[in-house]
Amino acid sequence: MRLDIPQDVPHRGDGDNGEPAATDARTLPRQVPESPIHRHLKSLQERAADYRLNHPPVKRERPQSAQEAARERRRPVASADPRRPARAAGNIVGLGLRPEEKQLLREIGRFRVVRTADLRDTLYNGKARLLENDLKYLRNKGLIETQRVNLRRDGRRRTIERIDVVTLTKDGRDLLIKQADLPKDQKVYAGLVKPREVEHDSQIYRAYQKEAERIERNGGSNLRARLDFEIKADVQKAIYAERKADPKHDMAEIKQQVAERFELPFVDGKIQIPDARIEYDLPRNAECDVDADQGPRTGHDDVEVLTAAYHAGHLRSKAQAGFRNYASASDRSYLTAKIEDDHDMMREILDL
Repeated sequence: MRLDIPQDVPHRGDGDNGEPAATDARTLPRQVPESPIHRHLKSLQERAADYRLNHPPVKRERPQSAQEAARERRRPVASADPRRPARAAGNIVGLGLRPEEKQLLREIGRFRVVRTADLRDTLYNGKARLLENDLKYLRNKGLIETQRVNLRRDGRRRTIERIDVVTLTKDGRDLLIKQADLPKDQKVYAGLVKPREVEHDSQIYRAYQKEAERIERNGGSNLRARLDFEIKADVQKAIYAERKADPKHDMAEIKQQVAERFELPFVDGKIQIPDARIEYDLPRNAECDVDADQGPRTGHDDVEVLTAAYHAGHLRSKAQAGFRNYASASDRSYLTAKIEDDHDMMREILDL
């Protein structure tokens, strides 16, 4: 038997033209709850929008080329100190220096190591603040180095005494040679050679100042300083050349001839070399064996700084050499005890 099951034929609604039928007003749409992640992302977007509104975008500059950087270094930079002219920052070769700064570099370079206290008294009339400002500027530019060194312990001081010394760097020496208008044949030095002898070497500048005053009072001019480093090098080259030319020549005779050539004393078979030789030009009316037609008249004085480390034999050799011997007040008491039998020698030791 067959059963006919009636089937409802779907009727197209009023808006059934391929679009979904309108939702019955009584049927509420399903509300999907907002997740915490969505809320966090939304808050981040709002904060980013507020930041962009209050902070305009920063314009990024492109990297500076080497040519532009060099041009910028050559551009003058104004100085806060009215005494200083405009300078080219970061360019050591083209760095402009005040006359006081050039003089400061010149004195340091000629004597390798100088005490800052001596520079203050001789170049700055005791004004420590002006000296410190110039030293700070030159140190920041890499032209000098300052160090605090300990003096030797002699048993009298309860505490170790310290001094401040200054030397040139290689950049400072190069700049000094280019800009400082040094006297002809004046050599300049950079760095320390013998750190253990800083106390002795730093006193050479003070002895030079005392000798320079005497030379200038007597009419000398255009002073040049030659340290023992330079004199020793010239003497050794001369001895080597003589020895190479005649290997059979007696060494004592070679040394004596070289000593006469450099006008150095020859005492007990040794060439006596001073700590410093001061060369200068003599006035025309000065008594001199050189004829006026043979060129400018020159002279020189040899200076030696004596310390308590010198033994008695060394002191006598220096006295026989005829050097202008100087010693500090603290060293004279030690030297007096070593040569107490030779009072004439002590009279020839000058005070620093």
